Amino acid sequence: MTDGRDKFEDDDKDEGVSESVDEGADTGAEEGAEEAAYVPENPRCGFVALVGAPNAGKSTLLNAMVGSKVSIVSSKVQTTRTRVLGITIAGDSQIIFVDTPGIFKPKRRLDRAMVAAAWQGAEDADLVGLLFDVSRRGIDQDTLGIIARLKEQGRKAILILNKIDLVPREKLLGLADSFNQEGIFTDIFMLSASTGDGVEHLRGFLAARMPEGPWHYPEDQISDMPMRLLAAEITREKLFQQLHQELPYSATVETEQWEEFENGSVKISQVVYVQRDSQKAIVLGKQGTRIKALGQAARTELEEMLEQRVHLMLFVKVREDWENDPERYEAWNLDFGAS
Repeated sequence: MTDGRDKFEDDDKDEGVSESVDEGADTGAEEGAEEAAYVPENPRCGFVALVGAPNAGKSTLLNAMVGSKVSIVSSKVQTTRTRVLGITIAGDSQIIFVDTPGIFKPKRRLDRAMVAAAWQGAEDADLVGLLFDVSRRGIDQDTLGIIARLKEQGRKAILILNKIDLVPREKLLGLADSFNQEGIFTDIFMLSASTGDGVEHLRGFLAARMPEGPWHYPEDQISDMPMRLLAAEITREKLFQQLHQELPYSATVETEQWEEFENGSVKISQVVYVQRDSQKAIVLGKQGTRIKALGQAARTELEEMLEQRVHLMLFVKVREDWENDPERYEAWNLDFGAS
């Protein structure tokens, strides 16, 4: 491994690649939001946990409900690693959605921590919505396991059949009947999170069932995720989208530096951590072409989200055993010792 640094530039930004394996700097929390100025006459507020097997469409539905991206989306399973709150207003109701990692049979430490976070989100919520991808051939074992766990807890749930634009109506009716026989679903909704079909109907239903009480967040706040973390998640999404067939699931991104300038622009320095030199070569690409494309895609979305010019610097570092680093789990609000 060398200690040199390659650098790539275009008209808008610099993107770097570091060969170093040094530990990254800790990132700080963002400033808190101001108090809400608007107070509804009859406020309601509650939590809705979105649970389901990997790739059921939870993050896509969350973004559709909120009307803005607060959770990253990828065809790669288990993209969401921690609990993400998405906040939306419907009438006098503030609905706080909890997007959780996909629930499956865990094998690794990170898997166990993510599944534990998902169940914690479900246990703390006022309502639970179980998402199912209707384009699957049948009810999978992961979904059946979630249903069994909900039965053990004595919890009722709302069934959300997602991706209805991909299957004929006859299949939907058959699936709904099969799920109904489980005896835990109070209501069934059929929608497409990607097209928006049926999303507003579900939003209105949930708003009417939120408990009476004051709003927890200001009217204009759509997530509780610090901007540094959300920016890192945006880059990780682009990483998975561009290299989903070549890069292992175990890559991660961290924001190391965030510097605001008087001209309104911001400089963001991020590190892509991989576990082996061979993975670093994949991320870099020939003569740095892949990481340059990754940086361009991430910067474009960050500028749209932040509504300001972004100078994005990306570095690739090897951290061989980051999945067993307690500090990483603390940053994601995951339980390092989850069993």
